[in-house]
Amino acid sequence: MSAETTAFPYHAPAGGLPRQSDLHTGRAVFTEAYALIPKGVMRDIVTSALPFWEKTRAWVIARPMTGFSETFSQYLMEVLPGGGSERPEPDAGAEGVIFVVGGAVTIALDGGAHALEAGGYAFLPPGARWTLRATGTEPARFHWIRKAYERVEGIDVPEAFFRNERELPLHAMPDTRGAWATTRFVEPDDLRHDMHVNIVTLEPGGVIPFEETHVMEHGLFVLQGKAVYRLNRDWVEVEAGDFMWLRAFCPQACYAGGPERFRYLLYKDVNRHAKLGRF
Repeated sequence: MSAETTAFPYHAPAGGLPRQSDLHTGRAVFTEAYALIPKGVMRDIVTSALPFWEKTRAWVIARPMTGFSETFSQYLMEVLPGGGSERPEPDAGAEGVIFVVGGAVTIALDGGAHALEAGGYAFLPPGARWTLRATGTEPARFHWIRKAYERVEGIDVPEAFFRNERELPLHAMPDTRGAWATTRFVEPDDLRHDMHVNIVTLEPGGVIPFEETHVMEHGLFVLQGKAVYRLNRDWVEVEAGDFMWLRAFCPQACYAGGPERFRYLLYKDVNRHAKLGRF
């Protein structure tokens, strides 16, 4: 079920299975340059259990592997009331972002308790000792994005923070009259951060008017609306609940359809030198 508000609806997975009589008309695509995992793939049969998580299932929609995501993993988590984990992150070198799309959770860190509901965002630095519990009467559903933090001598590791997107402004792209804008949780010039997880908003009819081709790897989960997205050489229709992975330098562009906003949660790796091979 989706968590709905007037201004900020968020798609959340519902699970279940198609009927035996349904035709195979899905849109899933996996190529050398991009992948499209549509919402219809988020079924019960493809969930995973995780060590030390209680009353929890996860849809793993990205993981580091050859020919796919190289810099990050992304889970869609569903935690039943009272469930959660006292040992959520097994990798001391991993940083994480939690973005809540339904229900409510409480994250405990450094003696403090932080309640997050739909739109809530947490950044958890490497080495942080945090716990998470689902609160309320509905299942908590959230994205969990994990990345191996790249330390740089002389630059501090960023501290944890907790926000809600409703509290933050939209930053419009130049000369777009607000038709294309970004909600930033981290300032672009903050070199402590080596990843950005932001929300991109396009109003109906808004466009990304050129084929972006750049070094950042992308993960895009559509939170609301629909669009036609350029992925490498293809134009594909996407809608709320779909996930797109784009490898570095994969061309991308977008036309937002109506009648509502097109919004997606965007991951990208930033602010670090390219790693050089040694031969």
